[in-house]
Amino acid sequence: MKFITNLSNIKVNFNLENATNIAGLLPFLQFLKQMEIENTFRCFDPIKKSNSQFPFRKIIIYLIIGWVASCTRLFHFRSMQKDAMIQQFMGGKCPHHTLLGKDLRSLAKFNVQLDVKELMHDIIEPALPSSLILDFDSTIETVYGNQELAKKGPNSHKPGRKSYHPLLVYEGKTRLCLNAALRPGNRHTADNAIELAKETLNLLSESQSVSYGRFDKGFAGEDFYSFWGRKAD
Repeated sequence: MKFITNLSNIKVNFNLENATNIAGLLPFLQFLKQMEIENTFRCFDPIKKSNSQFPFRKIIIYLIIGWVASCTRLFHFRSMQKDAMIQQFMGGKCPHHTLLGKDLRSLAKFNVQLDVKELMHDIIEPALPSSLILDFDSTIETVYGNQELAKKGPNSHKPGRKSYHPLLVYEGKTRLCLNAALRPGNRHTADNAIELAKETLNLLSESQSVSYGRFDKGFAGEDFYSFWGRKAD
């Protein structure tokens, strides 16, 4: 039985002392702790010295928390660094935002992108159906500066600005993101689409199958159609 409560009947009081603008993250932090996410990323710890105060598993988790808290730039993490709730979750102290950039540059040297994707897929796999729908999409992310790989390209939001043009693959029923690829803003929608499709299919477990793929006219091309045609045979 479903119950519907009129919004006007819901009373809200903002009376929690010492609460911050990210106090609403508590259920998310509890969820991360329940799923034991630290163990998931423990395999990256050997990249740093064993006596590091913040091993890589904590850096990755901190980045995930920041993304959920709308930290779109590394310096935005300054607002989280002194938050008591985040500090407690991180074990008493949060890393300085300058350390995040340093560790990310170090991580890039080890080419662990595919390893991270495999781990993330392991996390979401229990929530995926056995028969999948693959939705291919792309988006434009405008940047303000000279970020690596950013290029000028078609940008209806900010014409003339540098941007990224990432490729994304979602599961159509759950809307979970299965895979993604970062590209410069001057790339065509279909560029590298076949490579991303192959990588996505390789990430799936043996118990999962693909019912069909969906994509808009931006992915149109004989090669892309032929790829899916061969899969259907």
